[in-house]
Amino acid sequence: MKRLLNTLYVTSPNRYLSLDGENVVISEKNEEVGRVPLHNLEMIVTFGYTGASPALMGACAGRNIGLVFLSGNGRFIARVVGEAYGNVTLRKEQYRRSEQKEESLAIARNCILGKVYNSRWILERAARDYAMRLDVEKLRNKSGFLASSLTKIRNCRSAGELLGLEGEAASVYFSVFDDLILQQKEDFHFSGRNRRPPTDEVNAMLSFAYTLLTSMCASALETVGLDPYVGFFHTDKPGRKSLALDLVEELRSVMADRFVLTQINLKTIRKEGFTKKENGAVVMDDNTRKIFLTAWQKKKQEMITHPFLEEKVEWGMIPFVQAMLLARHLRGDLEEYPPFFWK
Repeated sequence: MKRLLNTLYVTSPNRYLSLDGENVVISEKNEEVGRVPLHNLEMIVTFGYTGASPALMGACAGRNIGLVFLSGNGRFIARVVGEAYGNVTLRKEQYRRSEQKEESLAIARNCILGKVYNSRWILERAARDYAMRLDVEKLRNKSGFLASSLTKIRNCRSAGELLGLEGEAASVYFSVFDDLILQQKEDFHFSGRNRRPPTDEVNAMLSFAYTLLTSMCASALETVGLDPYVGFFHTDKPGRKSLALDLVEELRSVMADRFVLTQINLKTIRKEGFTKKENGAVVMDDNTRKIFLTAWQKKKQEMITHPFLEEKVEWGMIPFVQAMLLARHLRGDLEEYPPFFWK
């Protein structure tokens, strides 16, 4: 249980929420484990299926306090809303900005700044931590290119230019991704990003991790009342969660890429856990997928100090914090959207 940005997050799956006067009461096995005054809250987010009392749902609806239910894995289930709910105004502002080139570009630019910044620090940290095993000069050269890209991204004035800079930076970053595989080199190779379908074990894991991260980001956006299908960097496309993909960009390297590298380098995942289909697609078997998901859930529980809030949060909460910050920017509470800068 944690309060963050006037939002109560109940992350333990076996906790039940109820109402006592003007307080939300959190219980587990019929024993109270905490209570928070309702007047201090803008939203309650609960992970799991235990539920909440009708009295609390009614109180939240009457006070315009969002009450959001997610699965234990973070998949969006439902949001309790009252007769009038402020999210319609938020979504209208989201739609308006998505149609305004300059305003849309400002948010997209910050998302890509976060992506390139974080990609650069993946390389910098590897050069620092494994100086005796890696070509440090090579990594530093690539890092220097990404640093210069940050300046160009800050100054770019069109969506097309931003797309080109993002693609160029991603190509440079992935050009040394194989170097970061320090163990099981004979079994795991990365020669470039491929997908639909992935044709090697590393890309199969990256695609799966990106899918998990996209689901987290979509749930986070639904939680704060934003439309995950209307983005600023990714354009509208039927069935594509464009805004979720915008958030994924800045978190991709630090939450997904690092995780995949860790599973390989710790030898948690083995080559024997993959099979190749007739169409060339490489997929994980059921046991390997279970190992992957178990490690992913464990990673989400690790703590990190959020660079903008300067508060300790779980890694799994980062998409929710970023979604909240984006919503606050769209409401006018923040001058610009603050991307997640990891270091």
